[in-house]
Order: sequence, then structure tokens, then C-alpha cells
Amino acid sequence: MIARLWLLSFLLSSNMQLTKVNVVKWGPSSALAGSARNRETESGMRAVVQRVRRAQVSVAGEIAGRIERGLLVLLAVAKTDGEWDAEYLAEKIAGLRVFEDQAGRMNLAAGEAGGAILAVSQFTLYGDVRRGKRPSFDAAALPERALPLYNYFVECMRALGLRCETGRFQQTMEVELVNDGPVTILLDSSKIF
Repeated sequence: MIARLWLLSFLLSSNMQLTKVNVVKWGPSSALAGSARNRETESGMRAVVQRVRRAQVSVAGEIAGRIERGLLVLLAVAKTDGEWDAEYLAEKIAGLRVFEDQAGRMNLAAGEAGGAILAVSQFTLYGDVRRGKRPSFDAAALPERALPLYNYFVECMRALGLRCETGRFQQTMEVELVNDGPVTILLDSSKIF
């Protein structure tokens, strides 16, 4: 895993075009074969990614994480998620070309634009209101499963060479942000959107 992330980090930092990242292959130890989830019908790890001018997260009046230009990532872990899901989303987010180049086109990834990541756990992304008005969070992983995968996602982002600040898992947080654009991308590791 670390070798794959190092290669991706090298590709991102060496000014190669991000389309060449597609040559990176995930090994059999973390590939789809070991997953218990039917990736065509069940959700994977979810992220709401927002391009921001600045963002911060506070807990009980204390700032837990803060970034200037970068990406705010609201991350939810499903019951069926594994390390592959965290690796996939980290690689996808690190490579998102949502920052403008000199020509004004969205063509740069966060690392190329000097941006950072603020990762905030948010199980409520699994709020299902198809049957009534009170959200059901049945698809969300329990905290003892979600925390290690959230931490692993953060480790993956850092291994890709990005500064990654965090909120505090299972705490009531206040998230402040200044959207840039706005640009908001929805991601799911099972690729349902």
C-alpha cells in the first residue's frame, strides 16, 4: 500500500499529467476480491468534497483543524467498507483536478495548487429518508469500525504528500468554510455516483 501511495505521490509531485496515474494498479491484497459488498448495489465509503478558500473545525470552542486553500472532505464509512475503499477515495481526492490553472481551467489537483485537506468524519452522509422523515443511519459503520478506516484514510492522504488536518471523531463539531466557486463533488468508493 505505502509503495503504491509513494508512486502516486511521486507522479503528482513530478509535474506529470494526472492521467498517467491510471497506471497504478491496486494489489490483490486490497482489491475487490476480498470485499463482502456487492459494489453495484451497495454504497461504499462516501465523501462530499468542497473546494475552499479556507476551512476550520472546532470542538468545544477549540480549533481542531484548519486549512487555507484546499479541500474540505466530509467522510462517511459504511458497514461494508474496508481499506480498499479508503485507498480508492484518497487517491481519487488527491487527483481531483478542481483548481484553476493559469488559463482559468479546472486542471490542477490540490497538491499542484498548494492546497491542503481538512477531513471531517460525518456518518450522517448515510442518512436515509426514503421511508419517512427521520433519517435512518443503518448503512453507516459503527464507531469501532469507522474510526480505524477514517484514520487510515487520513494516513493515505498524508502518504500521498498532502497536508491533512482533521476534526475529532465522534465529537460534536462546528465546521466553518468559505466555498471557492462553489465547487462540490460527491464521491462513493463503489462508484454509484
